[in-house]
Amino acid sequence: MEAAKEICPTTTYKKAFEENALLVDVREPADVEKLSFDVPNIINIPISEFETRYTEIPKDKEVVMVCKSGVSSLKATYFLMNHDYTNVYNMRDGIEKWVRKRFPVKGDVSSLENSIDCCSSPNCC
Repeated sequence: MEAAKEICPTTTYKKAFEENALLVDVREPADVEKLSFDVPNIINIPISEFETRYTEIPKDKEVVMVCKSGVSSLKATYFLMNHDYTNVYNMRDGIEKWVRKRFPVKGDVSSLENSIDCCSSPNCC
């Protein structure tokens, strides 16, 4: 199997706001209630329900999988790839990095355990 396509939060931001991509947040509803991505097109399908609900994700749309740190969303990305989804990406580092980049969110950022400022390095995506 080919490797999953992984993108950084900056590219995800561009896809969400400029390319109308669909973000799929695989965190549990309680976590999403505390803090969520503030983007135009997003749905929540918890990883615990993913195998039974993945068909809610359209195959003809560009899809970016997201979670807290990028691990659960990567599993979901591979699951979709195994089910013939071809235009799917995993966002590395999850909402933790999204928050560090100061991208839009709804809720309480203090609900993240390790919320720290983003580095100022030019390599910081």
